[in-house]
Amino acid sequence: MDHPWFQRLRNIKQMGLAQLVYPGAVHTRFAHSLGACHLMGKALDELKAKGINPSKDECLAARIAALLHDVGHGPFSHSLEEELVGISHETLSRIIMRRMDAESGGMLQQAIEVFDDSNTPSSLFGSVGPRYLHQLVSSQLDVDRMDYLNRDSFYTGVSEGVIGYDRILQMLTVHNNELVVEEKGVHSVEKFIIARRLMFWQVYLHKTVLGAEMLLINIFRRAKALVQQGEELFASPALNYFLQQHLTEEDFIKEPQHLDQFCELDDNDVMVAIKVWQTHDDKILSMLCKMLILRKLYKAILSSESLASILKDKKEQAKVNLGLNEEEVGYFAFAGVTSNSTYNINDELIKIETKSGIIKNITEIDDSLVNQTLARAVHKNYICFVTPNP
Repeated sequence: MDHPWFQRLRNIKQMGLAQLVYPGAVHTRFAHSLGACHLMGKALDELKAKGINPSKDECLAARIAALLHDVGHGPFSHSLEEELVGISHETLSRIIMRRMDAESGGMLQQAIEVFDDSNTPSSLFGSVGPRYLHQLVSSQLDVDRMDYLNRDSFYTGVSEGVIGYDRILQMLTVHNNELVVEEKGVHSVEKFIIARRLMFWQVYLHKTVLGAEMLLINIFRRAKALVQQGEELFASPALNYFLQQHLTEEDFIKEPQHLDQFCELDDNDVMVAIKVWQTHDDKILSMLCKMLILRKLYKAILSSESLASILKDKKEQAKVNLGLNEEEVGYFAFAGVTSNSTYNINDELIKIETKSGIIKNITEIDDSLVNQTLARAVHKNYICFVTPNP
């Protein structure tokens, strides 16, 4: 898929600001997308070996859907998804795929059906679409997660994220048009789920990564506030475009220029702007940008207990040390809540086919590690704050 909108993912880091904590994490969304496409091919080969025979067109559609599943990611991935653009990357991926389909005369229509989980009679598929293909693209056991866990683990050096995706793929089969795992593969799936949990708390939600991402968000929150007040900020044309407005999904669908501008954005636009904004007259924007460039990030504390008293102290310290008023101090000491769901029982469940042919949710398997306790979401309170002389 040699389309410029896809190629831009070469300049979008897979892990965003996690590189500040794990210097080796320099891999891109482009590499991850190719990896997901590769694993989709391996999964389809395993299913064919078991007598499940998707057509040549269905296989191609599934691989394209895996290849393009992240094409809607913008600069620094999830970090700026809400603050800069305003809609999710999944929604943008769908809009981009539809636009590419229109430009190619309908070549991606089947891939879009796989991506969207079109579980309705289809003129393309001839009947109800093969739902298991969508589940391979997007579910709690999909090629996206299989690729990014191993890839992120390798580049960060956090070995807990390593999973045996070959074994998982070998254990996949289909029952009633849905993806299931043979019972002898249950332990590999358990390791996959636990590895994801460990990677979230050790990498994706690491307190320093959290501090860096919140710093980036606050930089753009301040920049947009200044632009809305009439300030002119240095920015590339595409970045300037999104600093001036907050768009909805309907806006992107109705006005093609929004998507054109979005697809011009990558990490370089953001970092060049931040480097220049270090010398801006607004002291808040300038200080925040210097903190990021010099890696003097927010300190973060995570706890299951209330952190209100600590936050109050940190705000007072920031006011005194930095000469801030009540409104300004919110950029330098603030609170929030973060969470991680290892296995979401309210989402599409991972199903296991027992040796007797009975289909069970993985939490119902005897002696399964993925029990109701592990499936419960973990919520943690956090505060981010600056230390003296940021």
